[in-house]
Amino acid sequence: MGWFYQLDRETVSCNSPRRFHLMLFSSPIFLFLFLPVVLALCALPGLKLRNGLLLVFSVIFYAWGEVVFVFLMLGSTLLNHFLGQWVDRETEPVRRKWAVGVAVGLNIGTLAFFKYANFAVGNLNAVLGFLHLGAVHMNPVRLPIGISFFTFHALSYVIDIYRRKWVAAKNPCDVALYIFFFPQLIAGPILRWSAIAPQLGRRVVTREGFAEGVRRFTGGLAKKMIIANVVAVPTDKIFALAPQELTPTLAWLAVLCYTLQIYFDFSGYSDMAVGLGKMFGFVFLENFNFPYISQSIKDFWRRWHISLSSWFRDYLYIPLGGNRCPAWRNHLNLVIVFFLCGLWHGASWTFVIWGLYHGCFLVLERTRFGKTVESLWRPLRHGYTWLVVMVGWVLFRAGTFGQAMNFLGNLMGISSGASHGQIVAWYWSHELGCSIILGVIFAMPAWGWICHRARALQRGMPEVLRPAAAAAGMALQLFLMVALLLISASWLAGGTYNPFIYFRF
Repeated sequence: MGWFYQLDRETVSCNSPRRFHLMLFSSPIFLFLFLPVVLALCALPGLKLRNGLLLVFSVIFYAWGEVVFVFLMLGSTLLNHFLGQWVDRETEPVRRKWAVGVAVGLNIGTLAFFKYANFAVGNLNAVLGFLHLGAVHMNPVRLPIGISFFTFHALSYVIDIYRRKWVAAKNPCDVALYIFFFPQLIAGPILRWSAIAPQLGRRVVTREGFAEGVRRFTGGLAKKMIIANVVAVPTDKIFALAPQELTPTLAWLAVLCYTLQIYFDFSGYSDMAVGLGKMFGFVFLENFNFPYISQSIKDFWRRWHISLSSWFRDYLYIPLGGNRCPAWRNHLNLVIVFFLCGLWHGASWTFVIWGLYHGCFLVLERTRFGKTVESLWRPLRHGYTWLVVMVGWVLFRAGTFGQAMNFLGNLMGISSGASHGQIVAWYWSHELGCSIILGVIFAMPAWGWICHRARALQRGMPEVLRPAAAAAGMALQLFLMVALLLISASWLAGGTYNPFIYFRF
């Protein structure tokens, strides 16, 4: 495999000493060794045996990139197992609240230490420097891979038990498999204990389910290799330019490419995770529903990273009062949720501002402004949403607030690189053009429309021709799946590589 990846925003530079050796879904060692071995062994009879094998291989999968932090995750799993039992056996309301409060506090504390300690000390030292006081010295804290995702799984475990949505696991191995399960371990989707626990004790792998899993995995791999990786190349190069080299045209190209990259990268990973789950008999929550066809920011967050937005809704927004409170409090709840949503994505002020930016638009859409948007012509509603989201992606992708402001200035035509700016031709290629076209098409439910039209055409045929048409359709789907797999594998062998964006979280 031989590839490395930086996890946090502060260590993205290739010169950083901190590197991770990850086993990626889109790596040869995973596709041609790890996955076939796991699938073969998990075909053995006995659900407990299969669960045990999945747990062992999930630990190996994580240890491939982070041997040291495997022990942190195992300790966290064991701790949450006992915390869950404590919450489950308490019957007196006040004691139950104390139990779940301790569990939530320990999990949030662990996440805060590993993810935000460096950020907090850096900001504290900035304030101390302004006051001409001595700086606080602390060894940098390493960021465990996927800590935001497995912390939210642990929180879901104890909170679902507290809410009596499901009982605590008797076997700590069940908790470990829920948290460690390799398809969703690194970058989600975020699963609920109440949804996965029943499947740990009873599930069936069917031929149809396995075939659907293979289709989903192949489609996700194609999203990653054919679209996301291609548009990532100009994105990274243009965002790395000095301010005086950037021009408005280059800025718009970079933002368009990143808009496609982050969707096809993350939705591709989610498709692969959902597909892998189906191969082992699990049903995961869908994580995307064509967010770029949204007609408002509210609609966008119903379709984008659904497992995260619904997690914040159920575990934070509703407990804060949701919309069952005065308007000012509801608006404050939205701002709090999206402030924390931004902070969840990374220990950087650009992420915080990105979260507040989306929170402010959600508040605006609950005012008269929202009614105005709803009254617009449909293409204008799409255009409004695309513009707001793309501006937000600049904040999300930029390494610093200054870089974000420079990009936004160029998007508005205020260019600081008019005399020294680079030209689009240096970054454009036929391959990039094809990937952008495919990205725009498949960011919409084009495939579903094609399948719907094909089924309608089949139903309109004479009865005698329908079996042949169905067989031809299945053969065509098989051909497309094999072709996508071969194309993706060839690009992978050719060195077309870019790490999954959400691995950093």
